Amino acid sequence: MPGALEDIRVLDMTIWQQGTSASAMLADLGADVLKIEEPVVGDPGRGIHRFEQLDGLSGYFEALNRGKRSLALDLKHPKGREVLLRLARQADVFLTNFRPGVCERLGIGYAEVSKANPRLVYARASGYGREGPEAGAGSFDILGQARGGLMAITGEPDGLPKNVGAPIADQAGGMLAVIGILAALWHRERTGEGQQVDVSLLGTVMALQSFNITNYLFSGELPRRFPRAGFTPFWNVYRGCDGRYFAIGILLDRCWPELCEAIGRPALEHDERFASYLGRVREHADELIAVLDEAFAQRPADEWVRILNGCGIYSALVQDYAEVASDPQVLANGYIEEVPRPQGPPVRMVATPVQLSKTPARIRGLAPELGQHTEEALLEAGYTWEEIEALRREGVIGPRQDGGSR
Repeated sequence: MPGALEDIRVLDMTIWQQGTSASAMLADLGADVLKIEEPVVGDPGRGIHRFEQLDGLSGYFEALNRGKRSLALDLKHPKGREVLLRLARQADVFLTNFRPGVCERLGIGYAEVSKANPRLVYARASGYGREGPEAGAGSFDILGQARGGLMAITGEPDGLPKNVGAPIADQAGGMLAVIGILAALWHRERTGEGQQVDVSLLGTVMALQSFNITNYLFSGELPRRFPRAGFTPFWNVYRGCDGRYFAIGILLDRCWPELCEAIGRPALEHDERFASYLGRVREHADELIAVLDEAFAQRPADEWVRILNGCGIYSALVQDYAEVASDPQVLANGYIEEVPRPQGPPVRMVATPVQLSKTPARIRGLAPELGQHTEEALLEAGYTWEEIEALRREGVIGPRQDGGSR
């Protein structure tokens, strides 16, 4: 079944994660993503987290490059630029996460590529944005979390600032890049003109905290770190008698009598310390958390989740990855997908969670070998076999196993 982006061709000039996750999602949505790689080692992510029991597959690289094709091209060779611009004439999207200035030095910046194809959408995922004194600076996920303020509110109050346990700046940055690319493609559909799209780790981390930062802009008050998962007794994590943790989430002044009844302490509803909402969430919050800690320690966590949800108090177990991977709700929605593997049984991978009823997203295959589709892509661009062989002899295309010498 064709995807929503069938017939959209993406030139993917990305490495590592932020831009690379964007092109993986575009591939899931049906785009033909051609990954342009350096011809000796390719994307440096190829060597990370390899599993010998799976013939050397890299969990990192597969997650970020599933369903793509690979063309090995030396852009430092004088003819490499010519090849890329020829490919760009037939492409819809050019995506890069090279630092601002790198593509320009290679002669494949927006000015050059858009001249070759004015309809092209040129997207860049950077560290700190297109403008400003540090626009050309390098960055990684942890630096985006640090500079964007997220680490300042994460961790114990008296401990070190802490980055989130998953690379959310990279992943969310990739998702924002996809949104920008799709918007630019729709603009092109109406007007015929391409344009630049820019996202950054810094801007992404700020967008993830839009409410928090806007609150500061309105009030001038800096948020503080909390000694446990939540900021009120009703937006927090508790432990059952079995040592398992669960979270509850209640917004506004709701379910207080139901909670008192659920924990077997109906008289608590009328305790003068907790008689008002302000008393429960601010003035006596620590005391109420201590009461709830004691109450919740009387039953297993999964039992509390069942009881609380049953009386309208939203609750969920804190699950590790093994539990997530077998969660019936995860499986029912196809959030994990089996992907065929030529050398053995299929592997399971996290799928794109965007669900379309007519043109469903799906993982269209494992990540390509370095340069696996070089000849195929060049033939599609109009090169002859003789021209391809000449490019290979001159070291313009790869893959090469010579340590980089021509």
